[in-house]
Amino acid sequence: MDGVLIDSMHLHAKAWKTAFMEAGICIDERDIFGLEGENDTGIVKRILNKNKTDYFEIEELFASIPARKHELFDMESVTMFEGMDTCLRKLKNRFMLAVVSGSDKSIVEKIMQKYFPGIFDVIVSGDDTSRGKPAPDPYNKAVEMLDVDNRDCIVIENAVLGVMSATNAGIFTIGLPTYIDRKELGHSDIVLQDHGELFKFLELMLRN
Repeated sequence: MDGVLIDSMHLHAKAWKTAFMEAGICIDERDIFGLEGENDTGIVKRILNKNKTDYFEIEELFASIPARKHELFDMESVTMFEGMDTCLRKLKNRFMLAVVSGSDKSIVEKIMQKYFPGIFDVIVSGDDTSRGKPAPDPYNKAVEMLDVDNRDCIVIENAVLGVMSATNAGIFTIGLPTYIDRKELGHSDIVLQDHGELFKFLELMLRN
């Protein structure tokens, strides 16, 4: 969702940074970009480990920091990538579509309702599996819900942890370097330049 369908990671990073700072933990927004695709629990755990925060504080922080982050997230500033709506409507005529996001369920549902009503057959959020990306669980969950074979799917991912999750699930993966250098997505089966090249790729696929 974030970074493929909508331009939103800078908003997530800003909200996370403020929520951590209010809890007395200083982070760089780039830390969040590097954790894109993880669910809330995974992000808090990784940041706490990196900052060597005392573990007696963890239980409270696992609840309070994500809750504050959701309050701070600026939903009104989210934008859809140009051309995405037309692309998805063409794809829906031929394929089943799923969103697999590490974001909180409430945020994912609001984004889907606002920008993509009726488009996706399956929606998996960060709350739907105990292990988030890079574990294969989120993509395996989507495949199970679609009732298809992993080998018959294609994943489009813009995050390192997301690529790891999809490839760990044995799914052909297209890397889309929205916010990071394309070299960081080198474990993808193919890496495209940008959304323009993605749309061209999908148009060719629709002709076959």
